[in-house]
Parts: sequence; structure tokens; C-alpha cells
Amino acid sequence: MVRRIVLMVLVVAVVASGIVFAGGRAEEEQRRLVINSNLSDPAPREAFANVVDQFRAEHPEIDVVLNTFDHEAYKTAIRGFLASDPPDIALWFAGERMKFFVDQGLLEDVSDVWDENNLHQKMASSRMPSTVDGRQWGVPWGYYQWGIYYRTDIFDQYGLSVPETWEEFLEVGDTLVENGITPVTIGTRYLWTTAGWFDYLNLRINGYDYHMDLMAGNATYQDPELDAVFEVWEDLIDRGFFLENHATYSWQEAQAPLINGTAAMYLIGNFIIPDLESAGVIDNIGFFQFPVIDPSVGIYEDAPTETYHIPAGARNKEDARKFLAFVSRPDVLGEFAAAVGNISPHSDSPPPQDPFIRKGFEMLNAADGLAQFYDRDTSEEMAGYGMEGFQEFMVNPDRLPGIRERLDRRRAEIFSR
Repeated sequence: MVRRIVLMVLVVAVVASGIVFAGGRAEEEQRRLVINSNLSDPAPREAFANVVDQFRAEHPEIDVVLNTFDHEAYKTAIRGFLASDPPDIALWFAGERMKFFVDQGLLEDVSDVWDENNLHQKMASSRMPSTVDGRQWGVPWGYYQWGIYYRTDIFDQYGLSVPETWEEFLEVGDTLVENGITPVTIGTRYLWTTAGWFDYLNLRINGYDYHMDLMAGNATYQDPELDAVFEVWEDLIDRGFFLENHATYSWQEAQAPLINGTAAMYLIGNFIIPDLESAGVIDNIGFFQFPVIDPSVGIYEDAPTETYHIPAGARNKEDARKFLAFVSRPDVLGEFAAAVGNISPHSDSPPPQDPFIRKGFEMLNAADGLAQFYDRDTSEEMAGYGMEGFQEFMVNPDRLPGIRERLDRRRAEIFSR
């Protein structure tokens, strides 16, 4: 009798404490929302922490746990935690990077979040890179422009105008070379900067559909369409447009020539702006769209898109959906994107105030289509081989035939699996 009374007291105590065990997990734990983030740089990290704090304030019943990983380490870590210890929300990238995990069954279909929050209309420009087989598997939180950042004072010194056509771009570069200025700085030690040049040359010469066919492995690196791409690229190398010894510099180190005025232009993403501000040269920096090469080809831009995802194995999908609904609101997106130098994908967000972001916003809104970026549009393995080949070509253009043959052999292997 005493034992029965003790057991009843324990049950009452447990219920009173609000902890009801189900399947080995406490109900209290089931209200926990775990978020894994790759935003490790100071400004983005603080901005996202503010977003999470806003959500906590609106949903005090949810215990939000935010785990922040080093940005580069996250790219490896996500492969493990999605499969073995998934959070409820994971930050990642749209396009092929997302599709890789969708194909493995590791991400949740969140088409209902798009339906219930009118995102098909309000995020129309970002819908395609978030979609696989007609369903949406992530919710975008921002994207940013690529283009050419340049020294306005150097252009003014030599009477140069912003080039809109390829002929004008070549004239600008030739004038700079004649006056001892490197036209284009670039650091290719980490390879991916080379992909920016490949993307833009291919998009401007062959257009979006062909480019995406190549990214999907349906076109080949031996195609005659790519002859023109490499011919134009090699012409720039021959004219001395690129920074010497660029393979020894990281993309950050390659900013120095732009900052000190020994180089005039840099094809890069908008993430360069904070460094230029810190260096005190931002008042002498302008931005222009990659010039037109073939007027008959539409204007397509690289605009890498950042996304939120619910892992397929998430424990708290109900609250995860609440979080996605919250972070897809135009006010939340607008504030967050502005804080990290991105563009909000929501059409009702306030227009950006930063002049560079505003230019990017106008440029991307007017584009005929948006690509993600070479290493986000093709398979990760193919991207590694491709960018190695592009760097080798920029250092040794005479090796191009062998490079293209090797890349196509890798393409056939990777996309036949």
C-alpha cells in the first residue's frame, strides 16, 4: 500500500512539473527548437542572433537552441548531422547544393510553408533555385549580386566610362594596361573566383539554358559552344588583363591591388564591400554589370541564394514550420538582409538603402534569369574538378585542350553514376 502511494505521488509530481515522457523523450524537450547556422563571421552571426531573439520573444513557449559552426567547417559537418543528429532548422544554399541532400532524402518538403505564406508570388524570383521536382525544399533568406567593382578615381583619371559592351570593356582594359594599371585583380588560390569568370562568359555568350545544361552534365566541356568562351577568356589573358601570379593570392589578398590603386576592377560578390569600407576607399568604388558580349543573348546574372531548411529527421517539425513562417515575413527578411549586405527575396520587404545593394537589387530584378554560381549549380565533385581546370587554364592557357578533355571525362564519370 505504501509503495502504491509513493508511486502515485511520483506520478503527480512529474505531471505537475510539466514533464510527460513519450518515446523516451520529455515533452519539454519536444518543444525545443535546434538551429544549426553557418553564419560565423561577426556581422552575420550577430544579425542572425537578433532574428532568433525576435522569434523567441514572439514564441516564449519554444526553447530555441542556436548552434553556430565555422562557415567552412559547416560544409563538411552538415553531411554528418543531417544523417545522424539532425537539428530542426539548418542553414544552407539553394540550387544543386540543396538538391544533393534532397536526392538523399535528408531534407523535408516545405511546399506547404510556401503555400500558406504566399511565397510563390512574393518570392517568385527565388522559387526556381528552391525547387526540385516541382516541390520546394527550402525557404530563401537572402541573395546577393555579382558584378564588377571598380575604382572610380582611376577611371576618371584616364577618362574612362563604364563599359556596357565587350568592345568597350576591352578598350578600358587596354588603356589601363598602357598606363601601367592592372585592369582586373583576382586571387585564384582558393579556385572559386575563376568560376565567376567562367559563369559570366558562358552566360553572356551561350545563355542560361545551355549553361544549366552544362551544369547538369547534359552538355559537354568539348562542345563547340565553349570554344568561344575560352577564346574570349584567353584573349583577356593575352592582353595582360589579370593580376600577375594570381594563383598565389586568396580572394581577400587580391583586394589589396584594388585598395592601393594598382588594379582598377574586380569581378566579385557584394561581400567585398565591408573590407573596402574598412580600408577607407569605399568613396572611390563603383559597381557595374558584367558587359554584354552577344546582344542576342539574354542578360543572366549570378545571384547565390542562402536558404533555411528543415531536415527530414528533425524532431520538432511543427515549431520548425513556425520558424520558417516567421523568418519569411517581409519585415524580418528586410532587416536581416540589410544587416548582412544581402537582398531580401521577398517583394514586400523595404527597398535596400545601401547604394551597392540597391544597384544589385535593380540589376537582378531586371535580369532575364538568375544562376546560383558554378559550384552551387553543378555537382560538388564536378565543381572541384572544374575550378581546378579553370585555374590551370588561367596560368597555362596552352594546356586548354587537355584540360577540356579531362573535364569532360570527369563529367561523364560523375553524371553517369
